[in-house]
Amino acid sequence: MKIGVMIYTLLFGIKVFVDEFGNLYYKSKKKSLTGREKRWVIYNGKVEASKVPPYMKAWLDFVVDEPLTNAKIYNWQKSYILNLSGTKIAYKYKNTSKKNINSYSKWNG
Repeated sequence: MKIGVMIYTLLFGIKVFVDEFGNLYYKSKKKSLTGREKRWVIYNGKVEASKVPPYMKAWLDFVVDEPLTNAKIYNWQKSYILNLSGTKIAYKYKNTSKKNINSYSKWNG
């Protein structure tokens, strides 16, 4: 974590919630000139925005006033999986068709 964020959080932040990933959620002690408080998250480990659960994303985006800490988790909901895009273990599409992918035909409208 950057030292500036740490100092700002210590001086102006109130801890609101800790999620199942260990991310810490804060809001500002005072409201801004617009009448809103600031809200932010300090990630546990790698900064990965997809680690924010939907119920906390709603709070961060001011959709709800209070965190939905008692949000029901359904058995059909999948748990978090790290975004692997751009890594060596990312999913790679394998074309199984016999067509040449470099050939195309011009579309005439």
